[in-house]
Amino acid sequence: MLYTSPALETLIERLSALPTIGRKTAQRLALYLLKQPESVSSSLAEAITELKLRVRTCTICSNITEVDPCPICSDVRRDRTTICVVEEPNDVLVIERTNEFRGLYHVLGGSLSPLDGIGPEDLKIRELVMRLGEQGVTEIILALNPNVEGEATTLYLSKLLHPLVDRVTRIARGIPIGTDLEFVDDATLAKALEGRLAV
Repeated sequence: MLYTSPALETLIERLSALPTIGRKTAQRLALYLLKQPESVSSSLAEAITELKLRVRTCTICSNITEVDPCPICSDVRRDRTTICVVEEPNDVLVIERTNEFRGLYHVLGGSLSPLDGIGPEDLKIRELVMRLGEQGVTEIILALNPNVEGEATTLYLSKLLHPLVDRVTRIARGIPIGTDLEFVDDATLAKALEGRLAV
C-alpha cells in the first residue's frame, strides 16, 4: 500500500533512474524539492527543458555544444595536428581543466563492449577515420578509461589508426585501473597526458 503522494513517488522513481542516484538519495532530493518554493522546481524544470532544446553534438568532434561546430573545433588557436580521442563528453571537460592539452578532440560515444552489444559500428570510429583524411593530423592520443572496455577500445583503435597517422599514443598509465577519467584529479591527469606512450 502506498502511504505517500503518487506525485512524490513518481518523482522518486524518475530521480532514482538517473546514474549513481539510488532510491534513498532520490527520496531525499524529492523531499528537498518539495520543501522549496515553487520557483525552485520551476527553474529546475525549465533548465532541463532548455538543455534538451539547445544542446546537441558537434558535427565534427561529437562533443556537446549549443553551436555547431563547437567552440573547441572553431578555435583557430588549437593545434589541429593532434586529436585526443575520449569516450564521453565529460572526459573532454576533465582534460580541459588540466590546461595541458591544446589540440582537438573526438568523442566516441562509449567504448567497445561485446557483452553489452556495443561494437565498432556503434561508436564514432568511422567519423574519426574520416577526419584524418580531411586534416593534417599527425598524432592521435587515446585517452580512454583504464578499464576492460577502454583497454579493448584502445587496442582496436591503435591497430586501426597506425597505418593512417604518423603517431598513435595513449595517456600514461598513472591513472588507477578501473577508474573513470571524470574521477581523476587534475594533477594526475595532467601528468598522464605529459607521459603518454606509443601503442
